[in-house]
Order: sequence, then C-alpha cells, then structure tokens
Amino acid sequence: MTEKKFYQMSLEERLSSLAAKSSLTINEISTVLHPLSFDKIDKMVENAIGSFSLPLGIATNFVVNGKEYLVPMAIEEPSVIAAASHAAKLAKSKGGFKASAKSSIMRGQIQVTNLVDIKKATQVISKSKKSLLKVANSVSKNVKAVDLKSRVIDNDIDGTKMLLAEIYVDCKDSMGANTINTMCELLGPRIQQKTGGKVILKILSNYATERIAISKATFKKEELGGADIVDRILSAFALAFSDSHRAVTHNKGIMNGIDAVCIATGQDFRAIEAAAHAYASRDGKYRSLTSFSKSSNGDLVGKIEIPLSVGIVGGISTVHPMAKMGLKILGVKSASELACIIASVGLAQNLAAIRALSTEGIQKGHMKLHAKNIAVAAGATGKLVDLVSEAMYKQSKISLDSARRILHELGTVKDGSSKNTKNTL
Repeated sequence: MTEKKFYQMSLEERLSSLAAKSSLTINEISTVLHPLSFDKIDKMVENAIGSFSLPLGIATNFVVNGKEYLVPMAIEEPSVIAAASHAAKLAKSKGGFKASAKSSIMRGQIQVTNLVDIKKATQVISKSKKSLLKVANSVSKNVKAVDLKSRVIDNDIDGTKMLLAEIYVDCKDSMGANTINTMCELLGPRIQQKTGGKVILKILSNYATERIAISKATFKKEELGGADIVDRILSAFALAFSDSHRAVTHNKGIMNGIDAVCIATGQDFRAIEAAAHAYASRDGKYRSLTSFSKSSNGDLVGKIEIPLSVGIVGGISTVHPMAKMGLKILGVKSASELACIIASVGLAQNLAAIRALSTEGIQKGHMKLHAKNIAVAAGATGKLVDLVSEAMYKQSKISLDSARRILHELGTVKDGSSKNTKNTL
C-alpha cells in the first residue's frame, strides 16, 4: 500500500506523523488547537482581549544541506505552502538546497551629536575601545561584543555632521536585540562623557548586513516544463531585477515564505522584512532578492541572498508554545541552521511563483484554493465547502455571489449535507 502524502492525511494522521518524526509530546501536540491561555496573552501585550490566530501548515520536501525538514509555516494566504512544497520537490531531485549563514554578528548604534571636533571624538572612542568593550561584555555571558567602530554621518536635514559609534556583537544562537540594546544604553553615557558630545539614540540596527544567509538550488529544465519555461522564468527575473515596481511584488512573494516560517518559529518577522527590503536597495535601486541563471546543460539555477537575524534561544521562542513547537518540528540546533532553512523557503516560494506567473498565470492555482475561503464566507460548512468551491472553479466564477447561488441550488440542510447534489453539479 502506498504511503499517504502529508496533504492526503486527516488532521489526526498529520499530527500523529508530526509527533513521530519530531518527537512531540501529547501536550505539545495539544497546543496546535489550544495554543495560548488568556493568562499568557495578558502578559505578552497591553490591554489584551484575546488572540488572533493564523493557519499553521507544514511545507514538505525540503532538503537543505543534505538534511530533510518538515517546515512549519503560519500564513493565511492560500497556495503558499503548496507552492513552496512543490518547488522544494523540484529542487530535491538535484540534491536540494545548498545554504550557508556563517556569521551571527549584529551591530548596535550610539548616536553622538553637538561635537566640536568630530575627528578628535573618533580618536577618543578608538583609544577607549578596549575598556568600552569590557563594559559591554558585562551584560551577558554568552552574547559578546567583539568590536567597536566609529563613522561620521552627514545629516541630510540640515547639513551638519554627527558621529555614530557602532558596537559589533556576536549573537550566536539568539537574535540578540535585547542584549545589544542593553549594551548600547550602558555605553551611551560613557561615550558622551568621553567625547563631550550629546548622545541621542542607543539601539541596535536591524539591517543585519553581517548576518547574510545564502541558499542555492538547481531545477531540472524537464521538471520545470522544458527549455522554453526556463527562458520565460529568466525573463521574469530580468524584469524584477530591472524594474522596482515589479521587484516589490517579486520580493513580496519571497517574503510570503520567509515570514510564514518566521512567525511559526517566533522570529521578529518585521525586523527581517525591513532588513530584506533595505538589502534589495543596496546598490541604490530596489531589485530582486533572488537571482536566476541557466546552467551549461540548460537547467535553471536559483540563488537568494538575504540578511536574516534569527534565533533559537531567548525572545518569544521561550514564551510562546507554538514557537517552541515550530522549532522542535524543524529540529534545528543553531540559529545558522534555521537561517539556512528560512532562506531556502524564500527561494522555493519565489521559484514557484515566477514559474506560475510566466506560464499559465498565478490565479489558476491560487483561486482554486481561495475558492474554499469564498465558500466558507458564503455560509458553507462541512462537505459543502468542497462541493461549492469545486463548482465555482468548474464554472470559472469564484465570487461570493456565485457561492451563495450554488448553496441555494444545492438546497443545503443543517447537517452540512445537500439535496439533489447530482442534479445541480
């Protein structure tokens, strides 16, 4: 008997499979349906009234650096998880994704204004580097400051200059924000005293240019649909690289995958989004975060390069049970490993999207899945959801009015069954 694919399983079968493959406990599995008590919610945010849920799904087929992963993704948009899984399957036949995320360095920034002699202030900070780093490293036993540099910033508002003292911190397996901010606030008064200037901001930079993740994969031209499809994908990439209006939508598709994994594992997806878009503009023009080329035998080669400040210790991952479970499902042992997976999901999602866009269009698959949402919005329940969505798709009329009309034609009854189904479909 052929083993069921994950998408073919019932909820109970999926949870059982996850528990077996990820060593999840009964309590951890139960958090899927009942993730947060109000007591926990009330401690996370101010003026709490409840929680807002996102669907949680599993992307399959991901092989990253020779290891296969089940990837948790929290997202409300239809087709994203299916598309990522399919692209990962295409990459799998050529060995999967080869990824790296070697550095875990982040920087904190201390802004110094009102300086009489910026050059002298820079020299003072340089001479005091050793003692200042010692103070910074009193904050944490694990996260360590490794360097301190200064640079002069032109004030584009009034033409004056300001000094920026930047502390470089090895965050290891944490995202590092709280520790870096504490270090900056500790050093601020000392730098102010030493330079004679006025310290204003003391905070980390989320533009993690020292924390770059790279993932590459090769996709067989035959599995993509042939040489013409490869050329069409390359043309689509060329547009995203050359035109900022297209690049924004192109990169939004990448972030569909990246954000979904980040949310499911308790990462600061807002910081990651901001850094990604800044990195896409690093040469002065907003461009694609991915690149595509053709191999010598005509296969498609994809690559993503993106700043990823992620962590597996500290932050929300130690508080939110779903984030804990997401990390456990992945089974990652380091922040670097997590970054490699997240970058690979972004590349997979992008490949799937531009392949669809450059061929039959994205709406065919997207709207087929979205039809279920429309059916539910029209009042369909139980088996009627599939009946109504399939009927709309066959009629090429996916709208709330169409769903209501089909429900009326089906003559629905309270138990979720239908009358005269054979005659109306």
